[in-house]
Amino acid sequence: MNQDLIKKRRAARRLFILVLSALIGTLVLFFALPQALFAQTVPAEAPSVTLSLGEGSGERFSVAIQILILLTVLSLAPAIFIMMTSFTRIIVVLSFMRQAFGTQQSPPNQVLIGLALFLTFLVMAPVWQQVNTEALQPYLEDEISQQDALDLAIVPIRDFMLKQVREKDLSLFIKMAKLPQPKNPSDLPTFTVIPAFMISELRTAFQIGFLVYLPFLVIDIVVASILMSMGMMMLPPVMISLPFKLILFVLADGWYLVVGSLVKGFA
Repeated sequence: MNQDLIKKRRAARRLFILVLSALIGTLVLFFALPQALFAQTVPAEAPSVTLSLGEGSGERFSVAIQILILLTVLSLAPAIFIMMTSFTRIIVVLSFMRQAFGTQQSPPNQVLIGLALFLTFLVMAPVWQQVNTEALQPYLEDEISQQDALDLAIVPIRDFMLKQVREKDLSLFIKMAKLPQPKNPSDLPTFTVIPAFMISELRTAFQIGFLVYLPFLVIDIVVASILMSMGMMMLPPVMISLPFKLILFVLADGWYLVVGSLVKGFA
């Protein structure tokens, strides 16, 4: 027994030494190899690109800074898309509708998000067309400066948000920001319009979700009452009510009604 124990200890020690040697070798390669490669391949001056911002002189940005700026813009783009468009209301209503069905993953998230995206493109098409006509094309043709293009581009988006926002929500954020009451909608700062628009959209989405939930809730209550009266309390009511929900939704042409109501609500 002692000899077997000694052999096991020697084998474990050899394995530990082997792993430690491999780890040390990997660390040496990790720190030494990149230095050797960069010493041979990287030029003395890193590549850079000259960019002109506005009407001032050009600024030189290295490739690393350009990549950092691009990644920052790409990371903020989804948040901007959600905050300033109709996407929030549409995706919340579609999520409520799936929960009302009682199905966990049908339709799947990819389908709901894709449908919400294309409906958002449809709703926001007039706004983006106005931005393209009044701001983007004149800027690309060097007719206006970058600051003027940004000022003109935000106007149609602000008009869209102000048509959907409630005055109560606007007043809330104006008071929170400790700003004086504006006389005109154009005097409202954008940083108060965006959060007010978001909570207004959430409120509207919850109202629509409540109306979507009602007929399916009635079916669940009726099925649960029938099963309880029959003494079948161990049978989940969702298994019985789901086919009736699907039949009701198909016969009522539910997708047509829900999608049509969502799009018409932004008209």
